[in-house]
Amino acid sequence: MVAAAYTPVLDDAEKLSVADLRNLQFDRLRWSIGHAFDKCAPYRALCESAGVGPADLAALEDLAKFPMTGKAELRAAYPFGFFACDMDQVARIHASSGTTGQPTVVGYTRADLDTWATVVARSIRAAGGRPGMKVHVAYGYGLFTGGLGAHYGAEKLGCPVIPMSGGQTEKQVQLILDFEPEIIMVTPSYMLSILDEFRRRGLDPRATALKIGIFGAEPWTDAMRAEIEDAFAIDAVDIYGLSEVIGPGIANECVETKDGLTLWEDHFFPEIIDPETGAPLPDGTPGELVLTSLTKQAMPVIRYRTRDITCLLPGTARTMRRLARVAGRSDDMLIIRGVNVFPSQIEEILLAVPGLAPHYQLEVSRPDRLDQLHVVVEADPAASDRAAAAETLAARVKTLIGVTVTVEVVDPESVPRSLGKAVRLKDLRG
Repeated sequence: MVAAAYTPVLDDAEKLSVADLRNLQFDRLRWSIGHAFDKCAPYRALCESAGVGPADLAALEDLAKFPMTGKAELRAAYPFGFFACDMDQVARIHASSGTTGQPTVVGYTRADLDTWATVVARSIRAAGGRPGMKVHVAYGYGLFTGGLGAHYGAEKLGCPVIPMSGGQTEKQVQLILDFEPEIIMVTPSYMLSILDEFRRRGLDPRATALKIGIFGAEPWTDAMRAEIEDAFAIDAVDIYGLSEVIGPGIANECVETKDGLTLWEDHFFPEIIDPETGAPLPDGTPGELVLTSLTKQAMPVIRYRTRDITCLLPGTARTMRRLARVAGRSDDMLIIRGVNVFPSQIEEILLAVPGLAPHYQLEVSRPDRLDQLHVVVEADPAASDRAAAAETLAARVKTLIGVTVTVEVVDPESVPRSLGKAVRLKDLRG
């Protein structure tokens, strides 16, 4: 693994003192709010309804006076109403998958694309990547932002890129063997599918050239990190982003600490709010992450509600603040008979139970007007007592989370494999 011998390389922004960083943020925030207010009619209307404007921003703390935006506001302006520049300045258009409704659409000027490549390049470097290291990109390419964001950032760092995209798992393995990339960028759930293919073919996943895995696009746990690191003999770090703000590369773990995602605060200003009331919360308190873009031209976002549950922590490897590992999304949180449950909590527990594999789904049903949670998890191929493993998991979930679950341990390869983001929840409540 590279972490032990890693020597950080920092750019000028990463070397700023906290005071200088806050001054830079305020200058950029003042520009971003003014730009959005002047050029984006839907955002100006939100501000006018709230009785605020650019002149009300006299300090960073004044950002809390401004209205928040979310998917609903972006969808109401579909497709291009939130753009803050003419179409002849737009260099690229992305959109979310739209699996839960109308997609959200985002645009980029050439300067925005360069900013995006810059923060992804910084993220890869923080993960231990260096110019000349080959990067195997297994995030999907297309309207969503994962593959192209990783691609352009790796190129900017000076890394040869293997643009594999998702799917074709057998070919993924073959190219990892043949091309010998040192870095892979992929969702953690799909990395497990790649691992399954290595084992199916009788190959040693620890014998590849891979040294670093940069994993994102879905919540995952430290237990999952340990599982992947041990299986492949790599350093596994977390990357964070969302299309509406820019895409992957908003934050990334530094490999020398692996203690949460360093947020690139020269381009994005974070807040944590109570997801129920919208009230700001102090650093160190878990809540919903709200992000404001500081440098985006085509589609600035002010106080965008990410729905991701995390908290802000002081900087360690960098002066910029860290995000704690994202626990889940406020809109993915399950309330089972009054108890709040996130899929990541179940995952962390099941990965510590002998005899269980890291492939699972949660099924929520309501047979008797009361919500019930059913865990479907694969048996480890070497497991001998599935009933004992199921009983252990149910007991630990009850003890550690306080909710009663039923557990079904199924045959290996029974749970649908992810080719991108994992589908952890099946809502059967109708």
